[in-house]
Amino acid sequence: MTPKQKLEIARQLARLGVDIIEAGFPAASNADLEAVKTIALEVGNAVDEQGYVPVICGLSRCNKADIDAAWAAVKYAKRPRIHTFIATSEIHMEHKLNKTREEVVEIARNMVSYARSLGCEDVEFSPEDAGRSDREFLYQILGEVIKAGATTLNIPDTVGYTVPSEFGQLIADIKANTPGIENVIISTHCQNDLGLSSANTVAGACAGARQLEVTINGIGERAGNASLEEVVMTIKCRGESLGGLYTGIQTEHIVKASKLVAEYSGLLVQPHKAIVGANTFKHESGIHQHGMLKHKGTYEIMSPEDIGLQRADESGLVLGKLSGRHALQKRLKQMGYSFEGKELDDVFWRFKSVAEKKKHVLDEDIEALVIDELFQPESVWSLGDLQVTCGTLGLSTATVKLIDADGRNMLLVQLELDQLILHIRLLIQ
Repeated sequence: MTPKQKLEIARQLARLGVDIIEAGFPAASNADLEAVKTIALEVGNAVDEQGYVPVICGLSRCNKADIDAAWAAVKYAKRPRIHTFIATSEIHMEHKLNKTREEVVEIARNMVSYARSLGCEDVEFSPEDAGRSDREFLYQILGEVIKAGATTLNIPDTVGYTVPSEFGQLIADIKANTPGIENVIISTHCQNDLGLSSANTVAGACAGARQLEVTINGIGERAGNASLEEVVMTIKCRGESLGGLYTGIQTEHIVKASKLVAEYSGLLVQPHKAIVGANTFKHESGIHQHGMLKHKGTYEIMSPEDIGLQRADESGLVLGKLSGRHALQKRLKQMGYSFEGKELDDVFWRFKSVAEKKKHVLDEDIEALVIDELFQPESVWSLGDLQVTCGTLGLSTATVKLIDADGRNMLLVQLELDQLILHIRLLIQ
């Protein structure tokens, strides 16, 4: 994405009311540093009427160069944060870092302390691959970074390995066994390799996490991250059953954010994606449509308006081969036509014939069916058979068999295509 696009997305996230915007990885390049700096200057200083302004965060590895770059970018925000991380699982420490546990603890402690020494009062620390890390080692390293000045502890399931019961228990265990944990915020960061990132995130919140790291449309490394819209709407719809969880997200801005991210990232949203997919509020099955016509709550647990979506048909009906008479009659009435009894039956069976040939039946198709039913045009010719021969050498020809109103065949053989069109026009006249 361009810096301008990143800034526009950051502004939309602020409209959503997110608490923290992790704007980028400033050490990656000068362009990334400048993009994060611009977001810090503009979005990070745009205080609204209620006094809200998001935290602007820069990501860094546990080394001074990364931390310096992050601070250089975010320090212009009213609420700047540095997020630094180092791996803590045995497989990462041995094969990626080539470090011992003791060395990793020392690096983490020193780098959190260094970030604080720059003047950054808000430092987040992540033990990368926490989902596969030894619990006792996690308690130890988290306790050390708290003493060094960390204000938020982010717990990543970096490879999407855990299931919700495990991840929830991990958060609960960290909360119960880490020295000084009462003085910091616990955060979650769940990857979607097994399709469980949003469920794991909610499980973490139920266990005591109060910061949830998510992305619009669930985009991210490999299979993606926990989806903001899924987590937020789960809490909005089921918060009372989840121990009273709530968020301050202004959900009516979700669709706009989703479309922006999809357009600028080039990562299209699959039609059946929860919350923001194109099919989320469409009802094609005849049984479902019948229920929706009587009460929307029969097949919708949330309103499209809740996420900022306005649909043309308030019932959310999509006419197709599974639609029934009730749905077709409803759409006909919306278009200004009233059909009952045999007339409705005739239009319905014509509709079913069209629906078998195309996925969705449009209003233009219904209009044509209505005209056929109302005016019953007299049949003059019908097509019996058509064969077309085309090639790079010679003329394109067609063999056509037409049937007149009395059922008699008229055969037009080996006509050039322009002659065929002329003959058909003459026959119609």
